[in-house]
Amino acid sequence: MQEKDVFRLCDLIRETAFSLHTYLHHGHLEKVYENGMKHRLRKQGLLVQEQHPLNVLDEDGTVLGEYFADLFVSGILIVELKACRTLDDSHVAQLLGYLRACRIEHGLLLNFGSPKLQIKKYVLSAID
Repeated sequence: MQEKDVFRLCDLIRETAFSLHTYLHHGHLEKVYENGMKHRLRKQGLLVQEQHPLNVLDEDGTVLGEYFADLFVSGILIVELKACRTLDDSHVAQLLGYLRACRIEHGLLLNFGSPKLQIKKYVLSAID
């Protein structure tokens, strides 16, 4: 998949998240938003896997364990969902750690728990 395709995919996910947040508002459990995103993205024809296991790798490629992505979209994008008052540095560190350890380049962090939907996009380049 080309870089511009990944960014189009992210735009589609952002639009879907905004639509879901507008409909449900804040105040639900994270799982409700996860199910809503999975449902709406699949209706749009995307491959969406929930609680998808990804190998956590050491620098030499040794499998150290598994991380379960809230949503793994089109085999290239980790979507980490939150339902909290606001995103903080620990949420960002969590997603960046997952991207690095699983050797995935693109990730979205979505927070449905505040009155205003929070969305952050992260890209790790030059993954060895």
